[in-house]
Amino acid sequence: MAIQGNRDREVGERLKALGYAYPNRIRMYGEEFDLTSNPIPDGNGFAIEAISRKSGLARRLRIPLSILQMITKDLAANPSFRSAA
Repeated sequence: MAIQGNRDREVGERLKALGYAYPNRIRMYGEEFDLTSNPIPDGNGFAIEAISRKSGLARRLRIPLSILQMITKDLAANPSFRSAA
């Protein structure tokens, strides 16, 4: 369980470094969002809380699987890497 927690923490840090962090603005699924949270583990992936600039509605957005796969592959290839937190 501790291993999973460390992995989630490392993936979360990488996602923040990629711009998936409060208070950034992102474009996802063809829409702009103002982020209201940092990445959070969500089932088998990660999500972020955001407000749509178009509708003003709050939403939970799942981080695309391709981004998570890229991060986990990089972490597996570089096990000695630890983000500066």
